[in-house]
Amino acid sequence: MEEGKTAIILGATGLTGSILLTKLLKDKRYNKIKLFSRNRTNIEHPKIEEHLVDLFDLKLHENDFTANEVYCCIGTTRAKTPKKSTYKAIDYGIPVSAAMLCEKNNIHTFAVISALGAKTKSKFFYNRVKGLMEREVLLKNIEKIIILQPSLISGKREEKRTGEWLFKQLMKGLNYLMTGPLKKYQPVSPEKIAETMIFLANTDGKTRRIPNEQIHEIANNL
Repeated sequence: MEEGKTAIILGATGLTGSILLTKLLKDKRYNKIKLFSRNRTNIEHPKIEEHLVDLFDLKLHENDFTANEVYCCIGTTRAKTPKKSTYKAIDYGIPVSAAMLCEKNNIHTFAVISALGAKTKSKFFYNRVKGLMEREVLLKNIEKIIILQPSLISGKREEKRTGEWLFKQLMKGLNYLMTGPLKKYQPVSPEKIAETMIFLANTDGKTRRIPNEQIHEIANNL
């Protein structure tokens, strides 16, 4: 088991990123967790090294962007970010910039959260942006790229998202019907996403996309 590792988290103040941080802090394989974000997590821990930065200008922090692994948990919603240019700058620009720094600084593992249905030619803007992000990231010379494609991410968020909350309640009621071809649409918890990311980062294997159904499968078997 490899020990003494350093991991970088982008988005540690978000739902999935905060859970990922908690798990990495407890993981004995990691000595240092670098956080690149706009706001402090307000968590005091000897493993944490916080970098308060403008995530749109990650390239300015190239010298500090060194690690064994990078976990990109950045993402927004159309409701929270209605302006398409800003939305793309977050969901496409930040992950791609992080992947570029991984390539430049010889970081061998890059894990990023995408979305179910991500396609470069999707008629839906959200899925198209995710698809373009995936394509650009996969062009980078990084030893292992892990792209997770979750369906709706369950869990309680700090900010109020009324439409998303209502949809989650509906999905809870329909969850037991999601079998066979519909199984791939089952909501997935942020805990399962975080556990899958860490497991795959510490498992031998090459670049791969992990669809929603496989996230459930991997996490359920850990």
